[in-house]
Amino acid sequence: MLADIKVGDEVIMPSYTFVSTANAFTLRGAVPIFVDVRPDTFNIDESLIESAITERTRAIVPVHYAGVACEMDAIMMIAQQHNLLVIEDAAQGIMSTYKDRPLGSIGHLAALSFHETKNIISGEGGALLINDARFVERAEVIREKGTNRSQFFRGQVDKYTWVDRGSSYLPSDIIAAFLYAQMEEAELITQRRLGLWHQYHELLHYFEMRQILRRPIVPMECQHNAHMYYILLQSLEHRTKVIHHLKENGIHAVFHYVPLHSSPAGKRFGRPHGSMKNTDNASDQLLRLPLWIGMHGLEKNY
Repeated sequence: MLADIKVGDEVIMPSYTFVSTANAFTLRGAVPIFVDVRPDTFNIDESLIESAITERTRAIVPVHYAGVACEMDAIMMIAQQHNLLVIEDAAQGIMSTYKDRPLGSIGHLAALSFHETKNIISGEGGALLINDARFVERAEVIREKGTNRSQFFRGQVDKYTWVDRGSSYLPSDIIAAFLYAQMEEAELITQRRLGLWHQYHELLHYFEMRQILRRPIVPMECQHNAHMYYILLQSLEHRTKVIHHLKENGIHAVFHYVPLHSSPAGKRFGRPHGSMKNTDNASDQLLRLPLWIGMHGLEKNY
């Protein structure tokens, strides 16, 4: 709504993401244009974005998968050259950085998630981050059900009224208090998760050296938040066997997204641009391992 996305507009995004990334725009009548991901980070491949731009393109939506940053310098340069908005999907990226800049602080707009599956949680909900002053005033109106109520409370208008589209996007006081307590512990939560992530990484080096799996790749310019630890297996069949084996031993490990471009709604509302080979491979081969701050230390047992 804030980006003024209209029916028929196009928005470039990865297919390897959760449905919310696309729903935000299809609800306004826009068309998601799905671009393949990089084989190393599973973030949108910045080298493929420009060829997907048309006269209908309005925004680029990089998704920081697993809390590892997209190549934001290149993406921002492309957006500037083509007069496009960059809206960061930083749902998984709180406490992560790109070249020492917090994820969500680089694009024109960004979204964080506080869903129960994230590092910092309130059960449901999220946050809009605004990095372009052009959007601040209207964002406040949209947040207040389309009224200028906040201006009224500040004494800027003598009464408040309906001035724009909007809805109720406010968390309850109880949810806000729960979230605030989480944020007070954000550094400790992140460090605990990183400790577990690095234990996984060290233990699984043995298997990577024997080409049984591939561990996550984190570029040098990225500091991640240990949102998840995943491995890449050799095939869908291999992954299925590993999931079954882990389940038999009381370990709950799961795959991740069904790519949006191959989903029923994705075929209906969007379209892929070019090959989606890396996306399809990730969907078939990626396996997420348990990671939460209440886990005990991992033991070397193979």
